[in-house]
Amino acid sequence: MASNTSVGQKCLSPMKATSNGFFQGDNPLDYALPLAILQICLVVVLTRGLAVLLRPIRQPRVVAEIIGGILLGPSVLGRSKSYLEAIFPPKSLTVLDTLANLGLIFFLFLAGLEIDPKALRQTGKTAFAIALAGIGLPFALGIGSSFLLRATISKGVNASAFLIFMGVALSITAFPVLARILAELKLLTTDVGRMAMSAAAVNDVAAWILLALAVALSGSNTSPVVSLWVFLSGCVFVICLALIVPPIFKWMASRCHEGEPVEEIYICATLAVVLAAGFVTDAIGIHAMFGAFVVGVLFPKEGPFAHALVEKVEDLVSGLFLPLYFVSSGLKTNIATIQGLQSWGLLALVIFTACFGKIIGTVMVSLCCKVPLRGALALGFLMNTKGLVELIVLNIGKDRKVLNDQTFAIMVLMALFTTFITTPVVMAVYKPARRKMDYKYRTIERKNSDAQLRILTCFHSARNIPSMINLFEASRGVAKREGLSVYALHLMELSERSSAILMVHKARKNGLPFWSKGRRSDSDHVVVAFEAFQQLSQVTVRSMTSISSMADMHEDICSTAESKRAAIIILPFHKHQRVDGSFETTRTDFRWVNRRVLEHAPCSVGILVDRGLGGTTHVSASNVSYLITVLFFGGPDDCEALAYGARMAEHPGISLNIIRFVVEPETIGEISTINMQENAGIETKSSAEEFLSRFRNLQKDDSVRYEERAVRNVTEIIAAIRGADRSNLFLVGRMTEGALALRRRSECPELGAVGSLLIAPDFSVTASVLVIQQYNGYTCPNLDPYMEEESPDKDSESS
Repeated sequence: MASNTSVGQKCLSPMKATSNGFFQGDNPLDYALPLAILQICLVVVLTRGLAVLLRPIRQPRVVAEIIGGILLGPSVLGRSKSYLEAIFPPKSLTVLDTLANLGLIFFLFLAGLEIDPKALRQTGKTAFAIALAGIGLPFALGIGSSFLLRATISKGVNASAFLIFMGVALSITAFPVLARILAELKLLTTDVGRMAMSAAAVNDVAAWILLALAVALSGSNTSPVVSLWVFLSGCVFVICLALIVPPIFKWMASRCHEGEPVEEIYICATLAVVLAAGFVTDAIGIHAMFGAFVVGVLFPKEGPFAHALVEKVEDLVSGLFLPLYFVSSGLKTNIATIQGLQSWGLLALVIFTACFGKIIGTVMVSLCCKVPLRGALALGFLMNTKGLVELIVLNIGKDRKVLNDQTFAIMVLMALFTTFITTPVVMAVYKPARRKMDYKYRTIERKNSDAQLRILTCFHSARNIPSMINLFEASRGVAKREGLSVYALHLMELSERSSAILMVHKARKNGLPFWSKGRRSDSDHVVVAFEAFQQLSQVTVRSMTSISSMADMHEDICSTAESKRAAIIILPFHKHQRVDGSFETTRTDFRWVNRRVLEHAPCSVGILVDRGLGGTTHVSASNVSYLITVLFFGGPDDCEALAYGARMAEHPGISLNIIRFVVEPETIGEISTINMQENAGIETKSSAEEFLSRFRNLQKDDSVRYEERAVRNVTEIIAAIRGADRSNLFLVGRMTEGALALRRRSECPELGAVGSLLIAPDFSVTASVLVIQQYNGYTCPNLDPYMEEESPDKDSESS
């Protein structure tokens, strides 16, 4: 017996940190550091690969991580003993679990940042009732099913702890996963999305309280007095944190200013507080993650401090350390333990109980609160979403011997199943009706030129803001008009990062999914810039934020344009100008967003190639002095560009130069004419002539200059354009009736032949360019043939 004990101790002897290398006769897999590196790389590659495979069916990344953990464990790959001994030997599990729990501590701190106590206090009665039903009925059914499990496969476990663990496991709603599913499905704007987010936040906090109680009851000491002391000590610790920590963090946040880097000492101090709180809760007898979570909840959410902290922590934690927790869980999950009719029947019972309790409880209360049936069903399935918190509950139960191997495997499969079905079921049962807006002015060109012009402008960063504001100033027209109304839409990508969920909260707090109303942070310099412009001019500007994946971003843009009755959408070009004048791609995904908007827009579209219109600051109305040139070849897009130019010409500081190119009839070869009459609703040549006639009569006005150029070849056209190199802005149509045969040179067909020529590296023009496509009620013509050689799937994966 002693011999066996000593052998066991020898097998589990601690590993040395680093090896001397192959050449010294050492196997790196026998040492802790190289083995941990291999484990991390294997986990990251597998889980990210599964996430890519599951993305087409819109599954959250947590599903891929749970499946990856199961695949690496004894259920699949672990059936090979040689694999387990080489990659996940028992003596390495201590290091693996330590890294996993360290990552879990910081991730739970980030999860706490996602919970806003102020928002919880403002939860409506309907959401609160749904949250209570979503906790109460599943908790009761979980306790009921625990009696059956204890009588069959979980004999001899701590009865009280097992009851509470089962109740908590069945009543949890994964708040971060739910938020991402709602954003993916475009449900954040709906009543269902609002209620689901509010109810899930309440559910999340209640689940943590119940879990703390379960952990207190699951100690090795069976005395109820000890469990009571653990629970009371945890409550006292939370109260002390609530009194001491927030003032310190608020003082730190007050010393962090927008646009300035956050001092390293504040970041280090915060992370040290997180670890210290974890140490205290672990010493009390509650898991270390509780302390980290409470610190995150108490941390101030506004200002640059929280965002800087998240940016510095989340990628390392979520990308490298947290996946180890799923592997740690997967190594404990052995699906092979579910054997026989009884075990599989219990699995079906647990899944049915979990779904029945959450869905039926939520649906019944929702119907009582007069929520429509489809919305109530969607709420039920959304509230049934599980995730990382579910695995945390199960792993704590497993570590404390409350859950055996078979029960643990059953509960993990239940969590995977309920999360997996959420997205497809919600997509099937709930499709919010999107009303088709019928409004009159979808173009700038119109009979009533005094009608209000509504512009939706989009931006990805603050880089384009000065030029956008100067463009608005030039577009505001004269006082007798109804005016100019601008909607500035900040496009943000929804990702798996915690900072994306913080943005969702910010958007949700002030009007889903846009924060155009209500309070905002005074440090938001983009909003401040637009508000300052609004006060200095007669232009109404409303700032908004859209949060969506790159694949769906165009839908937000188009639906917003329709809901705001915009006449034109102005998009930034996907390249920005360097100091030397050349263009650098900002992000390839933005190009495909622009392309999809061109195809599906409910109004006219303009793509702005920004070369610093007016410089890097807002130019006041009295100091505006621009020369704007319209290159007119014919066709509806050129007419739209000319209509925009005519409005700009009303500004006292703007001169308009119209160059009408007339292709001589005998010309062939380099200049080709595209027949635009095939598309219904397109202006004829005679209507274009009629449109131009009033500009010929305006030449007596010093601010408008009209000229016609007869051209015979591309060289003459290029020479004429070079002659207008003093312009500050070119307005051109994307598709022209008398188009240049320059397709072979066009790298950016979304700009059209003329627009591509104006940004060519060998072209000396330095003015900004606005390429305009007029709305005609159809998808944009002739875009796909230019793009055949490329595919958006190849280089526009949303992260």
